Amino acid sequence: MSEAELLGFLLTLQRECGGAIPFHRYMQEALYHPKYGYYAAHIRDVGAVGDFSTAATLDQGLGVAIAAWISQRAKELQWRRIPVIEIGAGSGTLARSVLRNLDWKTRLGINYMIQETSPVLRRRQEKFLSWEGVRWISSLEEELARSRGKALIFSNELVDAFPCRLFQYQSSNWNELGVKISLEGSLSETFLAHPADNAWFEQFGTILEGQRVERLESFREWLHVWSGYWKEGAILTIDYGETAEQLYRCRKGGSLRAYWRHQRFTGKDLYARFGKQDLTSDVNFSDLITWGVELGWSHAPLLTQREFVQKWLSETKHHPRSDRFSTPGEAGDAFKVLEQRPAD
Repeated sequence: MSEAELLGFLLTLQRECGGAIPFHRYMQEALYHPKYGYYAAHIRDVGAVGDFSTAATLDQGLGVAIAAWISQRAKELQWRRIPVIEIGAGSGTLARSVLRNLDWKTRLGINYMIQETSPVLRRRQEKFLSWEGVRWISSLEEELARSRGKALIFSNELVDAFPCRLFQYQSSNWNELGVKISLEGSLSETFLAHPADNAWFEQFGTILEGQRVERLESFREWLHVWSGYWKEGAILTIDYGETAEQLYRCRKGGSLRAYWRHQRFTGKDLYARFGKQDLTSDVNFSDLITWGVELGWSHAPLLTQREFVQKWLSETKHHPRSDRFSTPGEAGDAFKVLEQRPAD
């Protein structure tokens, strides 16, 4: 890929978008374009040799807790065969930890599947998990139809990888941000044509001039694609974020950031290294709860990862306790765990 080819692609995209690229479209292409995108073509790995680490690559406690959760939910549902779907498995470390910490009875009945959109990560998962009895799927809807709507579903740091819309409060209006690219290749932010008029912004309370927020509508759209096929089970969503009331406290610039070689970048650096760095934002769990309710889902109280792991490790008598994510106020509280269930 030459710089000229990439610039040509971006300028063409800009013309197709009417003169400015909405930020969510820019992020979509930067992460998922089949030739230029980070996850599609350029991600090196997840963990020490990659651009970022996840909780699963740093500590096994989460995998042990999820294994206990799967065993208990399968027992409650009285399933003989247990369809389990992990969405976006990263390095495969969490999948291996979950599978190796299941009790023997659950392990015999489990049908463990991974849906992975990154060809690079899928190849690494297939090699890493070659002896674990895992099956990779391309369509969540097809697998749910095949299992008659039954599945236990979970994801770890998936939602933050969805492209987000970006807004800024300016002159008493919420304005959506986009990107403009010059013929020479320089990038600048611009407000799109029409101010946003949406009651959604009221959830954040009092807002100061210049405040930025992100909206993960692409995740909401993804839920609507497959949710109608899901009839029985439970879903765990694990990610860094907060409820709307807390999400942007003391964060006037929003939560959007980039990661490259374990370094964190914000501001203008978000637009550096197109397709070669991860782009991510914190998750608004108030939105996830609301969108689930719209689909008829119930939900358990939102937990921190620390609370979730402590709760489920108590079910595993012989596993040593980890302290990496167990200290109040540290990383284990930055991550949240939301459990939801489909309508009865």
